[in-house]
Amino acid sequence: MKKPEQELAEIKSMMERSTRFLSLSGLSGVLAGIYALIGAGMAYYWIYFPNPPFGFRTSYIQEDQTLLRLLVTACAVLALSLYTGWALSQRKSQRTSSKLWTSASKRFISALLIPLVVGGIFSLALISRGYLIIVAPATLIFYGLALINAAHFSLGDIKYLGYCELALGIISAFFPGYGLITWTLGFGVLHVIYGSMMYYKYDR
Repeated sequence: MKKPEQELAEIKSMMERSTRFLSLSGLSGVLAGIYALIGAGMAYYWIYFPNPPFGFRTSYIQEDQTLLRLLVTACAVLALSLYTGWALSQRKSQRTSSKLWTSASKRFISALLIPLVVGGIFSLALISRGYLIIVAPATLIFYGLALINAAHFSLGDIKYLGYCELALGIISAFFPGYGLITWTLGFGVLHVIYGSMMYYKYDR
């Protein structure tokens, strides 16, 4: 016969599975960070090479070809990250014998996508008007808001990553010459750190 505390733990676990999307994979965060680091390295090469890596940036993107490369690279990083997140979450849900596509996962995706889509459209508007120096802060801020919003329907730890992205976005807005560095820290380094922590906490 089960003890009362065991029954309460099982009930709590069932309630969490029904209201929260718990199939997120920490490894997908690590890989997303690696994709972003590779993309940032390519962007640095196209924009700044061979200047020193940490000086204040006074270069401007003037060639349409360079801008197109940056947009394609950003889209590729996003697509790879989304696919990796879906594939590893699918594998985790199979391992834990749980469904991936539930009402909880739908709420999570909706909460995540609304700020992301709005931020993406806003960033495209900035690019079309030539305000490229504000794109890095904008993407970091909207991504942070998306994570904080989605944390209500998934692992609560996500909100801490969101707070860090917001902080970096605000810092980047005041120091736009370091936009590529803050973007790399936010989408690359922080993802690797967060994903590693989530992997050792939930996935092992």
